[in-house]
Amino acid sequence: MTEASKTHGPAEEALTALLQLMAKLRDPQSGCPWDVKQNFATIAPYTIEEAYEVADAIERGDPVKLRDELGDLLFQVVFHAQMAQELGWFDFAQVASSIHAKLVRRHPHVFGGQSVADEKELSRNWEEQKARERAGNGEESALADVPRGLPALIRAAKLGKRAGRVGFDWPDAHGVRDKVLEEWREVDAAIESSGGKRSAEVVEEMGDLLFAVANWSRHLHCDAEEALRGANAKFERRFRAMESMARERGLTLEGLSAGAWEGLWQEAKQREAKPID
Repeated sequence: MTEASKTHGPAEEALTALLQLMAKLRDPQSGCPWDVKQNFATIAPYTIEEAYEVADAIERGDPVKLRDELGDLLFQVVFHAQMAQELGWFDFAQVASSIHAKLVRRHPHVFGGQSVADEKELSRNWEEQKARERAGNGEESALADVPRGLPALIRAAKLGKRAGRVGFDWPDAHGVRDKVLEEWREVDAAIESSGGKRSAEVVEEMGDLLFAVANWSRHLHCDAEEALRGANAKFERRFRAMESMARERGLTLEGLSAGAWEGLWQEAKQREAKPID
């Protein structure tokens, strides 16, 4: 063991081993053919998927799964850094140094002796620092650096919030509600003009409606993405309960009438509402 390695703790050693493994996987001569042929574009979907799997593990409250999924996400960072290093852009150390410097810069109340009165002031200072950084990078738009790869509901709320900071926003939640109803009517008009068929106009108006709903949620201090995830989970839970009840009664799902489905749905809701002894 070298003197340098003696100063390394388990985290440093594990990270070094992972970086070495990644370099081996990407070796043009002796690496894995699949890993070697990948690029940023082909790996990006896996990076997004792994981030969602981390969120899923957190939601499930499963620490073992969370550990494993964080490892998968870390591997994605290492993968991208290795490809960038091969192109002479940057390496993993520069990635780590960059985020370290950014966090120090954005936490003057921790590292710079600045004091803040409350969380509201802290948030305002954070956003002002981000705005200065964007200006320093020559990004003049208030909407600069809102990632295009974000889930659409999250991005809609972020775009609305950014525009609101420079004064382009609804005055209150009631104003957004009126916009939601306006967009709803425009969806109905588009459907009528298209004869009930799918058309570019229907798609556009439906997008406008969803954008308005996302920003209505923002004004109500409600995370639209979180709200929809909750609705998805509730629907899945109740649908699985309906499937279970149908199996218990020897019913074929595909043969159920609309009335039978509705009855099962209401029963599933009642079972959820019933307190457990």
